Amino acid sequence: MFQQDPSQHEPSQPASQKEIWHETLHDSFGQYFTIEKELYREKTAHQDLVIFENAALGRVMALDGVVQTTERDEFIYHEMMAHVPLLAHGQAKKVLIIGGGDGGMLREVCRHRGVEHITMVEIDAGVIEFCRQYLPNHSAGSFDDSRFNLVIEDGVNFVNQTDLKFDVIISDCTDPIGPGESLFTSAFYEGCARCLNPEGIFVAQNGVCFLQQDEAVNSHQKLSHYFTDVSFYQAAIPTYYGGIMTFAWATNNAQYRQIDPAELQARFTASGIVSRYYNPAIHHGSFALPQYLLNALSAAR
Repeated sequence: MFQQDPSQHEPSQPASQKEIWHETLHDSFGQYFTIEKELYREKTAHQDLVIFENAALGRVMALDGVVQTTERDEFIYHEMMAHVPLLAHGQAKKVLIIGGGDGGMLREVCRHRGVEHITMVEIDAGVIEFCRQYLPNHSAGSFDDSRFNLVIEDGVNFVNQTDLKFDVIISDCTDPIGPGESLFTSAFYEGCARCLNPEGIFVAQNGVCFLQQDEAVNSHQKLSHYFTDVSFYQAAIPTYYGGIMTFAWATNNAQYRQIDPAELQARFTASGIVSRYYNPAIHHGSFALPQYLLNALSAAR
């Protein structure tokens, strides 16, 4: 929502003229962004979508009152969701991205030369067109990659009906409200397990666990019905305030989380990828979880 905030002052502009965008994810705690310029606003068939420029974080995209991505820090999120599972697997040929309409996840997956096929399932075609125009640096041309196949479909329906099999599945979903809610259900996790190869890896955005602890606990319980090794890894992403961002991790091969550091470094070096956040040391350390989350997971068993 938009409102004037008289408490904000800048010498170059009277406070009464500054527009403020307030995030609505949490009822009693939140963040705001000053709007330098609103670039686009539309209520699509599925979501209320807005993009604006902010002096600190560049272009900001929000869906239904919740920030999804910003130009300045998106690389952290996308590098960690793509490179951790792909380099841990080491031989992934077919990758499925659920969501990811801004193209940032596709961009990072495309950097892995050994990947042969990339399918992206996005429920809202409007988000893709919008992001190609207003967030071109996110996709950086990856929508034109010859390995890429776009499917406009509900993610739950796709994973439960497709005949395709994948080595890595990345659920680049929104929070479990609105269109993203179905991507945190047992039906979705069961479908992912069905179309994942036996040695495959599933990862998903799972919120900031300090503020959204129940979300992580619920995901862990549901995923444990379909995978033998279920955990989380983490990254600190400024836009997703309130603590560490957690990513759900699920596979039937526990060795992926314990890959030899020298082997991981060799894979990363061979990939030729130049990253801004990810490195093998970050990769290993990201699986170390705070005690409050470990306690919550233990209590829920």
